[in-house]
Amino acid sequence: MPNTRGIDGAPADQTPQIDTSVPQSARVYDFLLGGKDNFPPDRAVGAALIAQIPTLPEMVKAQRAFLARAVRFLVADAGIRQFLDVGTGIPTANNVHEVAQAIAPESRVLYVDIDAIVLAHARALMKGTAEGRTAFIIGDLTEPQGILDDPVLADTLDHDQPVALMLVGILHHLRDGDDPYGVVARLVDWLPAGSYLVIAAPGSDFDAEAMAQTAATAELSGIPYVPRSHAEMLRFFTGLELVEPGVAPILGWRPEADTSTDVRSVYGWAGVGRKN
Repeated sequence: MPNTRGIDGAPADQTPQIDTSVPQSARVYDFLLGGKDNFPPDRAVGAALIAQIPTLPEMVKAQRAFLARAVRFLVADAGIRQFLDVGTGIPTANNVHEVAQAIAPESRVLYVDIDAIVLAHARALMKGTAEGRTAFIIGDLTEPQGILDDPVLADTLDHDQPVALMLVGILHHLRDGDDPYGVVARLVDWLPAGSYLVIAAPGSDFDAEAMAQTAATAELSGIPYVPRSHAEMLRFFTGLELVEPGVAPILGWRPEADTSTDVRSVYGWAGVGRKN
């Protein structure tokens, strides 16, 4: 039996079309990571963002490294075997299923993204283990019920077992008018007891001026960019039990090696919370 099922949840002729004439957040993120799956509009936005914060590529890589650390903790220490990764982005090294299934081959992962180019790459690259399951759907975080109602979700994840909800590098693309706290609460409400919420996102209270300029630059391109404070990040974990060290700077969340690097040199917050 193939280990990728319902890879887009729709017939081929219903797959969203790829528009390369406008920048898209997943492709800008790919550019910042040093990837090649981006186009001139994406590279123009990425270059403009780097002009505001020259170390932004290193910050994006640090966020990606946090994702791998969080997945390893969830699988090895918390016993999680199922993941719902919303805002997947273009596949790169250390994708959720690769990290999880390297430890527990039976792990299941459902990826969700709104960009059709992510779907195209997911079909080609996101192959899991024979024991586990890896699937992908097109979905919009601002419409969480659509994600939860997708039949591929029910086919991939067992709702009787804990699930880790991964929201890494996505929540800052929700403006306040998108009701980000309501969106996250709806997804957390769906999670079975014993599940986890994982968040990493830009923080507004590291270098406030640089982050404000970066947000303005992104908004000019049509990409929402809302960095949030530590207190605002904590709100997403309301009702959950935070895993130590709580909501911390991305570099300071359970680093795997001693480092002299200033943890506040990466302008972002990260946290993991358990649903009891």
